[in-house]
Amino acid sequence: MSLWTAAEIAAATDGIASTDFTVSGVAFDSREVGAGDLFVALTGVSTDGHRFLAQAFAQGAAGAIVSAPCDDPHVRVTDTFAALNDLGRAARARMQGVVIGVTGSVGKTSAKEALFAALDRSMPEAVHRSVKSYNNHTGVPLSLARMPRDTRVGVFEMGMNHAGELAQLTRLVRPHVAIVTAIAPAHTEFFSGEEAIADAKGEIFQGLEPGGTAIVPFDSPHRDRLIAAAKPYASHIVTFGLEKGADVHAMEAMRVATGGTFVTARVGERELSFTLAQPGMHWVSNALAVLAAVDAAGGDLGQAGLALAELGGLPGRGARFEARVADGRALVIDESYNANPASMRATLAVLAHEPGRHVAVLGEMRELGDDSARYHADLAEPVMAARVETALLVGEAMAPLARALEARLHVVHVPDATAARAALGDMLAPGDAVLIKGSNGVGLSRLVAALRGG
Repeated sequence: MSLWTAAEIAAATDGIASTDFTVSGVAFDSREVGAGDLFVALTGVSTDGHRFLAQAFAQGAAGAIVSAPCDDPHVRVTDTFAALNDLGRAARARMQGVVIGVTGSVGKTSAKEALFAALDRSMPEAVHRSVKSYNNHTGVPLSLARMPRDTRVGVFEMGMNHAGELAQLTRLVRPHVAIVTAIAPAHTEFFSGEEAIADAKGEIFQGLEPGGTAIVPFDSPHRDRLIAAAKPYASHIVTFGLEKGADVHAMEAMRVATGGTFVTARVGERELSFTLAQPGMHWVSNALAVLAAVDAAGGDLGQAGLALAELGGLPGRGARFEARVADGRALVIDESYNANPASMRATLAVLAHEPGRHVAVLGEMRELGDDSARYHADLAEPVMAARVETALLVGEAMAPLARALEARLHVVHVPDATAARAALGDMLAPGDAVLIKGSNGVGLSRLVAALRGG
């Protein structure tokens, strides 16, 4: 079944089709275009997608959305960015199933992927989700536009770093179920405090469809603030958390020998036991949010538990592999995609349980504003609690942490990922457990790739 026809694209975008064609996918990055795709030639301050039309069609594009002359099959519009949003709205309008929106300061991509796995197990080939971390003003409409017409459940991640952004995105997605995973210091450069962050995350509830469900973290100090944000829009408010008062809570959470956690959860009046593959209490919280959403969407909780037991780590978000070191191997925990104070603490707590000598490669946390130095220095105790013996700190903002740790363990402070790569080779020994985590812009993913190549 085709994803879009030229006539449907033209009708959705108020454009003019040059000829009949059908597409099976949508992309706005010419490097991602595959056979049968629709290429959306977005224009921006630094680039113009029209420059890459020839490349897109050479890679197999079946058509394009353009705002300039084009010799290949296309739909001509006035504004290609507006057209992408219009196509996303049209995809959402024709979708007859359940839509779930996910946001939060930490855990939203992991929760989105876990939720997809939990639903896909009982509804294979009928669940759609946003790929990668496509959660902003271009990624969300793209993810919507890619949604097959016969989708039964759609799961969409939504992010923000300024107030008002989520309100716009959630009205595009129009979820039946909206989740806030957690509130934590992130993008604090742009907010007055955590309360303002909670208010901005609570905007997700503004797009709820009539009869919709809001899912809120019970253990958060901002729980009541989020509930107040949800009340004008949600018909049902469900809380999740580790504490007994939550609607969906962990009755038991016990670490098992494989590194995961055996969880017995109460979901309303029902109990469910499963072994969560991913280690750490932050993953237990994610799993409870997932179960709350599966239940709200009418999914199969038993199948969801089985899916959570099989869920592997995501690249940059907990994936594990063994790297060759001298004549042996070292465990690498890849958390290189992003970092804020809460996620740093959570992943250091996971490292604490690993066997062997502990090495932490920590990149600076960005967009923390005037409190950046304090947030970095405050990681000293979690680092010590994780039994780290060697810390490789990356980036200028890590200086306060380097000073706090220098008398307590072996610290190497370097300016960038390139220097970190050179320094790490001399640090590792067989049997080590290495945590690699930092803000995405630090580029520690290159360090991970180098270790994988070894």
